[in-house]
Amino acid sequence: MIRRIAIVAVIAFVAVGCSKPSPTTAPAVATAPAAAAATPKVAVVISTLNNPWFVVLGETAKARAEELGYEATIFNSENDTAKEASHFENALAGGYRAILFNATDSDGSIANVRRAKAAGVPVFCIDREINATDAATSQILSDNHGGCVALGQAFVEQLGEKGTYVEILGYLGDNNAHNRSKGFHEVVDNYPDLKMVAQQAADFDRAKALEVMETLLQKHGDGLDAVFCGNDSMAMGAYQALSAAGRDDVKVFGFDGADEVVKLIAAKKIAATGMQFPKKMARQAAEYAAEWIKGKRDFPQKVPVAVEVVTADNVGEYGDYGAKDDSRPATN
Repeated sequence: MIRRIAIVAVIAFVAVGCSKPSPTTAPAVATAPAAAAATPKVAVVISTLNNPWFVVLGETAKARAEELGYEATIFNSENDTAKEASHFENALAGGYRAILFNATDSDGSIANVRRAKAAGVPVFCIDREINATDAATSQILSDNHGGCVALGQAFVEQLGEKGTYVEILGYLGDNNAHNRSKGFHEVVDNYPDLKMVAQQAADFDRAKALEVMETLLQKHGDGLDAVFCGNDSMAMGAYQALSAAGRDDVKVFGFDGADEVVKLIAAKKIAATGMQFPKKMARQAAEYAAEWIKGKRDFPQKVPVAVEVVTADNVGEYGDYGAKDDSRPATN
């Protein structure tokens, strides 16, 4: 009898000890919130920021990319193809999804664009052309040649078809320098009484153009009537040199549409410039990049953007690196 009671007690003890109370609620399973998708990045690689026109180009491209929902960073190549190559390497290693590109050299920059293409990263050229049609996804370019044909006509009219002039060229490795000079001479060379006495490069740089103009004044200043400059930075350098020498009678012609030059045209201190619409080109490039990121693959290889001549007669229509009526199209 005692043995049976002990066995029952042991069984009861085991049953009680092994049982656990059922919880009234199941424990919550911790779930991490879904990680937010990283914002796609767009690189803006600019040839130089030592020129207000290119600053506007870069900052407008960056701002438009950000408006479209992307993270954007500006890289300054300082007109150095080696630095440009380093920027491309950093952009590709950093996971940038597109590159908005203002080239340093029409030939020397091709390899960088091909490297990006091979990595599956589209490149949209802005303003400066590269000499390849199978590398960049699209090239949005001012009509430099056509713009300078029109500027040449204004030059002829303002000089009355006769006079002596000098030409200050841009960076010779850039197609823009060649196309501008070519368009200008296609018109001006038809007038035998318009005589060019010197032609010298100043690399699109204001300080260099000032020095070049000072030298040209020493050699050819007495009979000089005008100077044609391949961009507005050089026009400003030439204007400074002429003003310091008391030669306000020499007509200065530029090309870009820089706000500083437009204001001097309004003051009748600079004769004319070609308005390139940098903001329109930069915005278009950013919009193309956004379309690529969203899946579009069919883009025109070249998108020409018309250039308009700004003179004292129409200067009231322009300002802030574009036309005051910025809604009208500027494409050819």
